Amino acid sequence: MEDPVKHTLQRQLRRLATERPYQIVAASAAALAIATTTGALLTTADDAPAGQRTATTVAEMRSDVAASRGEARDASPSASAAPTTAAPATSAPAAKASSNPDLTRKPERPKPPATKVLDYDYEAQNTYYNCGPAATRNALSAAGIDRTQEELGAELGTTEMGTNSAEDTTRVLNAEVKGSPYRTRMFPGAPSPAQMDRLQADVVNAITDGRGVVANVVGDATDTDGGWHSYGGGHYIAVVGYKDNGRTVRIADSANPADPSYWITTIDLANWITSRGYSA
Repeated sequence: MEDPVKHTLQRQLRRLATERPYQIVAASAAALAIATTTGALLTTADDAPAGQRTATTVAEMRSDVAASRGEARDASPSASAAPTTAAPATSAPAAKASSNPDLTRKPERPKPPATKVLDYDYEAQNTYYNCGPAATRNALSAAGIDRTQEELGAELGTTEMGTNSAEDTTRVLNAEVKGSPYRTRMFPGAPSPAQMDRLQADVVNAITDGRGVVANVVGDATDTDGGWHSYGGGHYIAVVGYKDNGRTVRIADSANPADPSYWITTIDLANWITSRGYSA
């Protein structure tokens, strides 16, 4: 009977350890008590004394219980170590945006031509005070915009005293041209070399974009052919072209239909604008 009893106890202990790990301590104590009380009845194959057989049996039972407890710990989710999660693969850092200036830089403005004259529709002023509306109309015609002097005079606030300033021509030009590209430049006194350079650059940029420039001039000026132009009370003209990279500009002058256009140096035009301004 030795083996069946012993084996039965061991199987019961293992089953308890596997199915109910939390009862392992109570099961261990019960197993030890049963083993102690039945130790005298158990015999071994050798001739060892009963006390020695009991001690041996208890030791084996303890070993089996310990093994069962170890299996229980391994099977118990609460006793097992936290599952190891494989570290996510570290992705390579995103490549930085290219610093290649050829890729990130805005396209450069094409180099303007050395000479350009706009295709515009000339019209002389229809009253002695309508030079502002006429110059504005002539400049707009180069952009394909058709307005009458009367329409533009109403927008400019032109009266028999004329049109107030280049601020008005800039406002009306921007109301007519998409993108409002015009800006006013004023020359309170005699223009400096920097202001002359600015006028040259503004004329080239506007003409290259297909836009005429309107300038408010006063006093006298001589064109490149020796023609003399005098407007003591002030006058508005349109700039519709340039040559020599903007050092000389083409004027559309509404004052005299017999002399509708002429060339003048940009320096002379700048001096002609003294105390006035222009829209470009």
